[in-house]
Amino acid sequence: MDIVRDESFKKRKKRNRVLLTLAALLVLVGITVAVSKLQPADPVVEWGTVWPDTVKRGTMYRQTHGIGTLVPIPEDIRLIPAETDVRVERILELPGAVVKPDSVIMELSNPQVAQEAVSADLDLKSAEAELQNTKAKVQSDLGAIKAEAATIEADYENAKRDLEQKVELNKIGVVSASEVKVAQAKAKEMATRYQIAQERIAEATKAVDTQLAVQKATIDSKRAIAGLKHRQLDALRVRAGISGELSEVPVQVGQRATQGTILAKVVQPDHLKAELKIPETQAKDIVRGQQAEIDTHNGIVKGTVERIDPSVQNGTVTVDVKLSDAPPKGSRVDLSVDGTITLERLDNVLYVGRPAFGQEKQTVSMFKVNPDGKTAAKAKVELGRSSVTNIEIVRGLKEGDTVILSDMSRWDNVDRIRLDR
Repeated sequence: MDIVRDESFKKRKKRNRVLLTLAALLVLVGITVAVSKLQPADPVVEWGTVWPDTVKRGTMYRQTHGIGTLVPIPEDIRLIPAETDVRVERILELPGAVVKPDSVIMELSNPQVAQEAVSADLDLKSAEAELQNTKAKVQSDLGAIKAEAATIEADYENAKRDLEQKVELNKIGVVSASEVKVAQAKAKEMATRYQIAQERIAEATKAVDTQLAVQKATIDSKRAIAGLKHRQLDALRVRAGISGELSEVPVQVGQRATQGTILAKVVQPDHLKAELKIPETQAKDIVRGQQAEIDTHNGIVKGTVERIDPSVQNGTVTVDVKLSDAPPKGSRVDLSVDGTITLERLDNVLYVGRPAFGQEKQTVSMFKVNPDGKTAAKAKVELGRSSVTNIEIVRGLKEGDTVILSDMSRWDNVDRIRLDR
């Protein structure tokens, strides 16, 4: 049997469908709007992957760090050069050997040096013989002049006596006045000749001294040359010269070396200093006298800044540190060391460990851990003076705050993170 559906029923059904469709659209729009207003979930960071530190207040030491080596103190180094052109015949000591001043390190050869030493000795003996000949000759000449002067002196004395006699005889009328005048002229002549003879003796004596001085100067010159040649001969046996350790022997047996070539280097291992390479950006506050600590990886030695190189090489400044104590056992030349120099002591300052980002006197963003310990939020922090491991906090944090020092650059676009402990 057919069921007749009236027109009103159809209209009602159609209206219901429209209403349901509109309701569904409204619900969908509402959900979309609600979802769009939701904040993205905070990223989760593993607590074990971050490096936290707590802000402290107290004394902070500003320090700078550098790597370097132990080097000998210049006055305790002996570089042994070749005195002449030589050939290395034997090497008796190798680097690392403990030597004394008279220890022979190597033997050299140069036939010309031996020949020149013999020639220098002969020249010296010849000059000494010539001195004796000169001395004999000038003494003989001086003796002849003195003998002649003695004869003149005797004649002068006779003339004076003769004059005195004639003067007395003239008084009693035995001798005439003319004879007295002749005697006076003779005495005057002999006085003049005697004076000339004395002057000749004085001049001859000076001439003797001059000639002997010239000859002695020649002997001194020959003796100096002979001494030099013998030193060059003796230098063919290379000696250490000081007590210490043989550091380098840069030549080999059979090698020829020119004059001035370094044959060996001797150092005193107990007399060392640290030569540090400090980045130029950290060296501006270093001055002489500042305290330092040198880590030899076998102990720490205290020291004092002694010299600062005025030039910059490869972005670093060389700083010499004088060691206050002897270096630990096993320390040697060119040993790699780490050095820390204390620049300044800051009392009653707020500081924290140095973060992986940001330099001194900058404002940076750091994640500060909230009191609940489960989240961290960004905070603007103004940094002050820095040290090797710590940095001063000017504002943005307070004592007791916990901050994350590790690199958090991957979270630069978020202001808050959750910590998964």
